[in-house]
Amino acid sequence: MFARVVRFEGADADTLDQTAAQIRSEADQGPPEGVPAKQFFLLNDKEGGRSLGIILFETEEDYDQGDKVLNDMDPPGEGMGRRVSVEKYE
Repeated sequence: MFARVVRFEGADADTLDQTAAQIRSEADQGPPEGVPAKQFFLLNDKEGGRSLGIILFETEEDYDQGDKVLNDMDPPGEGMGRRVSVEKYE
């Protein structure tokens, strides 16, 4: 199992809530096209204006494909703040 861990900073609490609700509503449709993810977690620190997105992939090949697609995408909505890191874990 491989995890793509992305950190965002600089969001305000209300906008962070709205963006998280948007992501949850779109999650019913599955991951974005070209992202063979198995599971997704979004953890928010509303007081600190920070978010942590964790996407799980079954294989390293799936991770590499998903990472490429996600790197080419803009962060979801304005409410996530700015992306400050992307890390890979096994």
